[in-house]
Amino acid sequence: MAQKNKSVRTSAAKKSAAIGIIGGSGLYAMAGIEGAREIRMKTPFGDPSDAFMIGALEGKRVAFLARHGRGHRILPSEINYRANIYAMKDLGVEQILSVSAVGSLREEMRPLEFAIVDQFFDRTRGRIATFFGGGLVAHVGFDKPTCPRLSAAAVNGCERSGVAAHKSGTYVCMEGPQFSTLAESRAYRQMGFDVIGMTNLTEAKLAREAEICYACIAMITDYDCWHPQHDSVTVPDIISNLNKNAANVQKVLRETLRSLGSTRECKCGSALAHTMLTDHKLIPAATKRRLGPIIAKYIS
Repeated sequence: MAQKNKSVRTSAAKKSAAIGIIGGSGLYAMAGIEGAREIRMKTPFGDPSDAFMIGALEGKRVAFLARHGRGHRILPSEINYRANIYAMKDLGVEQILSVSAVGSLREEMRPLEFAIVDQFFDRTRGRIATFFGGGLVAHVGFDKPTCPRLSAAAVNGCERSGVAAHKSGTYVCMEGPQFSTLAESRAYRQMGFDVIGMTNLTEAKLAREAEICYACIAMITDYDCWHPQHDSVTVPDIISNLNKNAANVQKVLRETLRSLGSTRECKCGSALAHTMLTDHKLIPAATKRRLGPIIAKYIS
């Protein structure tokens, strides 16, 4: 579909969509986007993972982005998370439905089921997970890292689609790209984690700073390596489940969009209020320009 649509490259805010969809492993395109237009965004933090597909889905204006790029070209550690979320903000996105492939750390959380994640634990190394710095200090609350309202809509979308889903869960975010050792997998289970992946925590942190509602739809592909009957994670098995999950999640996303209202009755849209500690007179002009779409309503 992308080849049939005009591609536009821009660094200006177009306010083209209110809802963002980030497709993870297995979801590289969203079927049925009406009036689809491909836009390649430029940001002060570099280029996003791929072009955005902008159009209407279930009566909502959406912006779809393949997190790893179409064709799955970008490692989890190579993803330009800041560019992805900044571009979403610049496009006018206020809510992000993020789809991710994960492994299960719980017997009762089975492959081909979904988990609507509500907590994260960080096991990454050296990823840049903030827009701030460069003379501007901010400390954003992150005790509840996903939007309860948007997550509830995703749960409802699963139920209406007939997809088995867990209403909550803790996602341990590892660096990758290798899968876990057996010792790591067992330790994560002992620590009470539910699913494991390589991407979503960084996204969630940046979405919070950008005052964008964020929900994670975690598609379970395997049991990681802890399970005695599934003790070796193989790529062919994962790909097979990815394809099945990708078909299901498109239905879930559509049902979720149908139930979403146009107003946000949550605190996500004011997450930056009272968090920037730097004296406004001392903030470098270049930093103000760079973070314009994120801080403009607080700092001129």
